Amino acid sequence: MPQRAAETHVATFTAQEALVCAMVLMSIADGPMSDSELAMMSRMVQELPVFADFHSSDIETVTDTVASLLGRTDGLDRAMTMLRDTLPMRLRETAYLLACEVCAADGDATQEELRFLQDLRIGLDMDRLIAGAIERAAKARFQVI
Repeated sequence: MPQRAAETHVATFTAQEALVCAMVLMSIADGPMSDSELAMMSRMVQELPVFADFHSSDIETVTDTVASLLGRTDGLDRAMTMLRDTLPMRLRETAYLLACEVCAADGDATQEELRFLQDLRIGLDMDRLIAGAIERAAKARFQVI
């Protein structure tokens, strides 16, 4: 029965929850969520206009739902379908940007994270050039001297 509850919740994600879902998926692509990734997610939820009426405390709720979803054999596929079905194209680009920001939060993109970004781009049905521009912008934003 718990899986059924997770299915219901996933089916009713709001656009904001779906954006957080993309960040959570990115943060756990290479293992447990790091403190820097969680801090980046919290900062973006607090600062970005798309999250105007969303509370940082709700990140934990979405994280729990994503973890429950990923416990299923088809969990990642279901998450990608939910993201694509919930988000209009303009917010799919936002989801991809948020994932790139989380990826950059701990300073170095692992192979697992890069593979997930590719899967996310495909899952969101995004143009490769648009995704590349978003990736490049995130990389430029986090350059150090």
